[in-house]
Amino acid sequence: MGLSSLPEQMLDNPLATVSLPYVRSRESHLQHECNIRYFIMACGGFVCSKTSLCILNLIYVMVSLLMIGVAAWGKWFGLVSSFRVMAAVIAVGLFLFVVAVVGLCGAVKHHQVLLFFYMLILFLVFVVQFSVSCACLAISKEQQNLLLEIGWNKSESMQKDLEISLDCCDFLQVNYSEPCDAACFSDKTCKPCSDIIQTYADDALRFVGGISLFFSFTEILGVWLAYRYRNLKDHRQNPGAFI
Repeated sequence: MGLSSLPEQMLDNPLATVSLPYVRSRESHLQHECNIRYFIMACGGFVCSKTSLCILNLIYVMVSLLMIGVAAWGKWFGLVSSFRVMAAVIAVGLFLFVVAVVGLCGAVKHHQVLLFFYMLILFLVFVVQFSVSCACLAISKEQQNLLLEIGWNKSESMQKDLEISLDCCDFLQVNYSEPCDAACFSDKTCKPCSDIIQTYADDALRFVGGISLFFSFTEILGVWLAYRYRNLKDHRQNPGAFI
């Protein structure tokens, strides 16, 4: 490009030709800073918090529906005869579903009241679930036997289910003078159910404790996301609007 192609103002002012690259560099630098700020705002602020909170509550919705479906399926096909066990699982599933719906509505609408109650309920659930998971992982053999015996004596329907599925009779000592639904009862070769249950108790408690501990950390993550998202503004709308 020759001098004749430059504007007359640049020919009259030689400093303009020197400052032109600087201006272009400055504009590109400012544009780069704007892009970085928009990326932080989108991926580390309002949009990211909202998206993460929605995904987390959608996972809770799917888990709650799975719990309700499995409990209903087990009762329908006769796999679980205890109404209390089925009702407890369905109640927990419904409670988790309601909490997830509240969190999802609060995240979509950026509703301050819903997000506050969502944080409060989820934090209380975290405290209870974290305590239960730690108890499951730290329980001793003697405490296991005591809890198993208490649970055995509370439900006759659960006793029948365990006697049929594990092929055992009674809890600590087999009494052949009383009826038993196990197949080994006719041959009088049954073992006490406590010995068989104890072999599965350690693995079951570790599994339940590990799963419960994992979900407790997702709950404290949900509390943190809700607290962060609740105090953020949507910069795509009116910057002065909070709700």
